[in-house]
Amino acid sequence: MNKKTVVIGASDNPERYAHKAAIALQNHHHEIVLLGKRSGTVNGIEIQKNKPEILDVNTVTLYINTTHQQEWYNYIIDLKPERVIFNPGTENQEFEQLLRNNSIEPLEACTLVMLSIGDY
Repeated sequence: MNKKTVVIGASDNPERYAHKAAIALQNHHHEIVLLGKRSGTVNGIEIQKNKPEILDVNTVTLYINTTHQQEWYNYIIDLKPERVIFNPGTENQEFEQLLRNNSIEPLEACTLVMLSIGDY
């Protein structure tokens, strides 16, 4: 099943986990929207530097550390995703509670591992 996924902290650097996750999501036939602080492309998909309106979001996967997350709180909540994945190094109890309060499931997990074991 295609789960539209917003990757926050996207990077065109192949060494970055956000880049690896974007490729893996595409390989598993999930529609992706890439948001980051620098422009670039991953597998032909443009990294957007703004906060566009996106409909029908299933998952937001985070690749930004806690110090940069607060500016994204309202935007992510307004996307109304079913879940937000906090990849290793992005765990944030304050934001996770905010998500729960808005009926959004926070998951401390790794997108790459979830995809590789068929648990996405």
